This record gives sequence, structure tokens and C-alpha cells, in this order.
Amino acid sequence: MRVIVVGAGVVGTMHAWHAVERGHEVVQIERESEARGASLRNFGQIWVSGRAGGEELDTALRARELWEEIGARVPGLGFRAIGSLTLVRNERERQVAEAALARPDAAARGYKLLTADEARAVNPALRGEFTAALWCERDAAVEPRTAQLQLREALLASPRYTFLPGREVRDVVGPGAVRDDHGDVHTGDAVVLCTGAWLGGLVRELAPELPVRRVRLQMMQTDPLGEPLTTSVADADSFRYYPAYRSDALDALNAGQPQTPTAAAHKMQLLMVQRADGGLTIGDTHEYEHPFAFDTVEDPYDHLTEVVEGFLGRPLPKVRRRWAGVYAQCVDTSRVVHREQVRDGVWLVTGPGGRGMTCSPAIAEKTADELGW
Repeated sequence: MRVIVVGAGVVGTMHAWHAVERGHEVVQIERESEARGASLRNFGQIWVSGRAGGEELDTALRARELWEEIGARVPGLGFRAIGSLTLVRNERERQVAEAALARPDAAARGYKLLTADEARAVNPALRGEFTAALWCERDAAVEPRTAQLQLREALLASPRYTFLPGREVRDVVGPGAVRDDHGDVHTGDAVVLCTGAWLGGLVRELAPELPVRRVRLQMMQTDPLGEPLTTSVADADSFRYYPAYRSDALDALNAGQPQTPTAAAHKMQLLMVQRADGGLTIGDTHEYEHPFAFDTVEDPYDHLTEVVEGFLGRPLPKVRRRWAGVYAQCVDTSRVVHREQVRDGVWLVTGPGGRGMTCSPAIAEKTADELGW
């Protein structure tokens, strides 16, 4: 079988990976020299802890297994089974963590409620103020800026894989056939469009009623911390944004302890991961209304700095990068991804939202299974 994959972000690259692994010939086409979208502009978290029960959690857990397997073969991914700590500061927040522990799938996530001292034993860099922490053993991390490059380097070792950068696919010209902006036609048994947040142009022509929206975020990265941050770290605002934490206790938190004005205005949570060079990736915000701003604003960064310094008990290292990113999310956020046959032999896979980095290996595996690769 010959598979044409359009898009070189993490979802597209994982589709190419599974196709090559199953013995097929793959041509992967990317309009940039390399992907530059949300696949690079994220935390690199393999984030199991907050996923909704059922299909979403099953997908994340399967993806976590696949990331670990692929990471053992491609060390440059930087796969690390580091887990996460969601830090709580008062009784209302603690009650949300306790409600999560009562979930029937809590053991599958590796949940455990730790005292502050126990959390500091797991992550000694957390010398600041908090009262307890929800530990999730199944969370992990990879290096987002280099993961696609490392996967591609491994793929290029196969004679069945071809990468064509700097080409934008413009038309579907037949069953399993597309034409790029160089005028070249690429024909296969299947075309999979993994175009990320690019929802206009050809995508709009093929799927004009696409139930997917775009979401913008802001993040930052610091100089090296100077010591290990041994887990991912989140604050209790993350309880408000992840479906696993929905409960009466969360309703009470929202009613009795609203977010700060800045966090509420920018729909914020703290997520923090240490990079391989020792720097910290910190975020994030959520913007849903179009048109998106073209610039970044400082108030969210000030808020994140205050929260992080409160947990670390020390000043944050110098911020060396700030950026905005845009990802595609299913309007029905309970759906893991939108997968649709848009023409004969042509499928569109988009809309994983903030789950793209986490779930991409399992999303691609399911596409391969459904298409009979």
C-alpha cells in the first residue's frame, strides 16, 4: 500500500510512522520546511491525568504506551516517565483532588494524594507554599521542539519513506490523489490530511461544515532552573479546565473561589515542564473568539510568574522565549479527534485540541486500523 500523508506535525508524523511500521510506502508532504505550529508550541506533556473517562482516557493511556515504546527506539524524543503533581493550597482545592481520587478510573491514572512533605520528597524543587498535591504517575513528557525531527530522522532510515517539504497541497485530483503547488501529482491508496490548525483553503473546500474551531494560547520558556524539576507541575486552576475533575467539589470551588481576574479573563491554568536543557516551559492561556490578537499580552505572564515563584519559593529564571500558538479543537470537546472521509481515498484527521501531543500515536494507530493498513 502507498500512503500520502499531508502535514508534518506530530499527528501527521505519527500517521507516517504507523504506516511505515506496517510495511507500507509513505510520502509525507509539508508546506513549510518543517512543521512550525502547535506540535512545537506545546508543553511536550503526555498528559493522562485530566482526561475524560472512557474513550479519551483509553486513547491517552494507549498513546502513553506507544510514546514509551517509540521513545525507547528513538531516544532523541526525550521521553521521560516523570509523572505530574497538581498542587493545592487550601481545603476547597483539596476536596477537588479527593473527588478525583474517588473516580473508578483513578488507579488507571496513577492518582495519589500526597502531603506537602511527600510532594517535596518527589520534587525537591518545590520549596514554596502549598498544602498537598495530586500525583499522577502515568503522566510523561517529550521534547516538543525536536520530537518531529527525531521521528523523521528515524523514518528516513526506511527506503519506504519520502519527505517532501516546501510543498502545499492544493487539489484532490482523483481517488487517493492530490496535486501540490509545484504541479506534481501524488497518488496513493490513501491520502490522510493532517493539517493541524490550517482549516481554510483546500480543507474548507473538502469539509465546509467542519465541526472544528481554532484556539489560541500563550506560553513562555525560561533559562535553566539550575536544579531538576523532577515532575510536571500544575496548579488547581487546571482542575477547572480538564474534564476528569468535574464534580460537586469543583462546582463548590468555582462558586466559592473564583479565579483571579487575570486568570479568568485569559482562561488560564498553570502547567510547567522542565526541558532537556534545564529551562522551564510554562503556560498557558486559552482564546476562543475570532479574530485572534496578533500580539502577546503581559498580564498572563505576570500571573504565571507569581504562581510559579510561589510554588518554587524562589525567583523564576529569566524568561528567554514567549510565543503564541494556535491549535484545532473539535467543537464537541468530548470527541478526541475529527476523522472524516472527504473524498474517495482521502481522509481528514484534525481537531484533537490540546490533546494532540498526548494522543497522536493512538489517534494515528486508530486511523491505520480503520483504514485497514
